[in-house]
Amino acid sequence: MSDNMIMLDPTSELNPAQRQRLARPEKLDGLKVGLLDISKARGDVFLDRLEELFKADGIEVKRYAKPTFARPAPTDLAQTIAAEVDVVVEGLAD
Repeated sequence: MSDNMIMLDPTSELNPAQRQRLARPEKLDGLKVGLLDISKARGDVFLDRLEELFKADGIEVKRYAKPTFARPAPTDLAQTIAAEVDVVVEGLAD
């Protein structure tokens, strides 16, 4: 087997956007948390439990879902999330 590895970009973008990661907040107190279900099987189970834990700590939660896991989130959904919450947890499972 060769030592060379070929990595494929599943988004089929020829020139994907490069961005710096945003710093994580030190705490979630006073922030709105978005939970994004990417529509894979059982991802909602994970996000349901996170929602319970966040709400028990008094953290405001908003839920969102992608129409399909096979494609990036639609632009309007991404813009809505960015406008409505401070941080996002993306839930995936299988």
